[in-house]
Formats: sequence, C-alpha cells, structure tokens
Amino acid sequence: MAEQDDTPLTGNLSPADIERLIKRLDMLDKRLDSVDSIVSAVAERVMRQPITMNITCPRCGQKIEIAIIGIEKPGR
Repeated sequence: MAEQDDTPLTGNLSPADIERLIKRLDMLDKRLDSVDSIVSAVAERVMRQPITMNITCPRCGQKIEIAIIGIEKPGR
C-alpha cells in the first residue's frame, strides 16, 4: 500500500504554481465536458436504433449475444 504524505502543499506552492494548477484544472474541466458531450451523442444514436453485440467467452469459447433496444423520447 502506498504511503500517505500528510504535509500541506499550500505552503510549498508559489503563486505561479497555483495559477498553473488552476489552468490545468480548467483544462481538465473542459475535457470532461467534451467527453460528456460525446457520450451523450453516442447514447442518443443508440436510442434511435437497436444494437446487437456478439461476444465470445475467452475461457470456454461460448458465444453470447446481447441486444440493446432503445426508444427515443418524443420531442427530440
């Protein structure tokens, strides 16, 4: 198990480091928003048409079929 360091970081950071950290957090927030938009778009497409996945078990070789059927909400 990893050791935890309980030393506070705020005393060691310069204002430039804090500004850089804020910019990185903003970039991460924007990336997460983009991922959310992409996942929403894919989910909307899935809701318009059925999807069938065929999966083969790597251990026994048995084939499994999974069907996902969605119904698009009215008004979109």
